[in-house]
Amino acid sequence: MTPLLLFLAVVSGLYIRKLTPEERIQHYQKALEMIQRAGGAGRRLMTNRADGGDEFYTALRERTRWPLVTATILFLYVALYVLMFVRGSSLEGEELLLHWGGSVGPRTTNGEWWRLVTAMFIHWGFLHLIADAAGISQIGRLTERLVGSTTFAFVFVAAGLIGGLRELSAHPVAVNAGASGGVFGIYGLLLATGAWGWVKRSPLTIPVGVLKRMAPGAAIFLLYHLVAEGVTASMAWGLVVGLVCGGVLAFGIDVDKPPVRRLYPSMAATLAIIVLFAAPLRGMADVTRELRGVITLEERTATSYDAEVVRFRKGWTKAEQLADMAEAIASDVRATRASLSTITNVPPAHQPVVKSALEFLRLREESWTLRVEGLRNGSLKTLQRADRAESQAKMLFTEVEKLKSGEVEK
Repeated sequence: MTPLLLFLAVVSGLYIRKLTPEERIQHYQKALEMIQRAGGAGRRLMTNRADGGDEFYTALRERTRWPLVTATILFLYVALYVLMFVRGSSLEGEELLLHWGGSVGPRTTNGEWWRLVTAMFIHWGFLHLIADAAGISQIGRLTERLVGSTTFAFVFVAAGLIGGLRELSAHPVAVNAGASGGVFGIYGLLLATGAWGWVKRSPLTIPVGVLKRMAPGAAIFLLYHLVAEGVTASMAWGLVVGLVCGGVLAFGIDVDKPPVRRLYPSMAATLAIIVLFAAPLRGMADVTRELRGVITLEERTATSYDAEVVRFRKGWTKAEQLADMAEAIASDVRATRASLSTITNVPPAHQPVVKSALEFLRLREESWTLRVEGLRNGSLKTLQRADRAESQAKMLFTEVEKLKSGEVEK
């Protein structure tokens, strides 16, 4: 399954990249029309069942006629996906997701907490979008009609926020996008309310046949996320939130939808949990800029110094000028090291590379200082010590460069 998904993703990506902006808009419009036709067919099918006397669907429609929240979620999925790729400019991958509201620790925890909400409605690609839409389309409509739009919206948002925070805690420097937490919350809510319905039999007890008809969409959603991501903190916590909220709110679901006043304690508890989870994450440091600065500094200064050495060997410059240049470089390295060492609350994923960067800068400063001394005193032994310190520093520099190549989690 993994090779198949990768193959489809690559082929889809290459196909989309070759399209002109006008052709992309036409394709997205066709996709929207197909989704609308599918939704219309589903509504007609449900209406026909109700008109035919299907007790369960008749009771559902009488309880909540229009599943507006589910429709709104699906609309936002598609609309934001289209906007991302039509107006994404030259941005790609994580930069594109961050531009449209993806969540990442250093930005989310430094005053951009709204990203926890926006990240629930954007997707990595077309397959991700299809999986999330399939996962919530049928089950969302049924659950919303069963518990009411207010309860449904609350559980979806609460599960998405708490799941997003736990994912942020587990992978603070990875970009998070998608609604798996919120959708799993709806699944947990359906499980809890469905179980209550089987205990307290009523016209709204979910028939087994209905669950079977919803199974393909749920299977697509679960299979995609399990293959692409495995079991994540967002999924697990979203399901727990849905089950707990369902257990609290499903009481009397056979008689009526949960009253809004019953949501107040759950809302207060959710807010408390969000604050509890978010507090330790506040002010997470973004060291990627500083680490890229270390890489840029080394590349720039090494290139400039090597060029000056060539001039020195040709007799175009003097040893004192070369020493002055090395001294200026040592000062820049010292300042960079001092700046990097003051950063606190570094995400665990970046702590090893920050440690390597600090040790690299210490050795690099030592090598430049020894080079200044050797050039000014004409000491070959001191210059050899400088070369040894530089060699040790370069070994650590390869660890820092992994951030640039993407080997370090971002």
